[in-house]
This record gives sequence, structure tokens and C-alpha cells, in this order.
Amino acid sequence: MADLILRAGVAFAFLYPPFDALSNPDMWLGYFPAFMHGYMPDLVLLHAFGVVEGVIALWILSGWRIFWPASIATLMLLAIVTFHFKEFEILFRDLSIAAAALYLALTNLPVRT
Repeated sequence: MADLILRAGVAFAFLYPPFDALSNPDMWLGYFPAFMHGYMPDLVLLHAFGVVEGVIALWILSGWRIFWPASIATLMLLAIVTFHFKEFEILFRDLSIAAAALYLALTNLPVRT
């Protein structure tokens, strides 16, 4: 049961932004580093990233091979904090979510046979 609660908490952190970005895209576009802009229209970038976030969230919720989406989630959250360290007062919570995702990854390491 605790594992499900932890997975749901991490998944929520990845499901909320893409849904909120549908009604409030300007709020979320600022979190993309400058080097990511200009390759495609900003809204396409935002919503494509939202699809990635949704896939990661649903994969984590599914409970199937959690190591991979939890590892990706950890890296994504650490990257967000790293690229926007000047906004640490807002993003410090992402480190807690990254720690939860890392725990999920480490407790679900792939078993080699």
C-alpha cells in the first residue's frame, strides 16, 4: 500500500503540469531552458513535453518496471532545479519529489538473470 501511495504522489507531480498547461501555458513555458526554445513553436514544445510527463506518470502508476520511469523522473526533476536554481525558493519541493522517485527506482532495480 505504501508503494502505491508513493507512486501516486510522484505521478501526480507529473500529471498536474500538462493539464494546467492547457489553460495556463504561459505559466509553464518559462521552465524550459533557453536552449530548448526555437526548434519548434513553444506551445508544441510545451504540450509534447506534457505528453512525455503523462507517459511517465501513467507508467509509474502502472507498477510495471518502475525503475525506468522513476529514473527518468528523478533526472527530469533534478534538471529542472539545476537549470532554474535562481528559483530555488519555489523549486525546492522538486528535490523531495526527486528523492521519492529515486527511492522508487532504487527499490525496483532490474534483476539480472
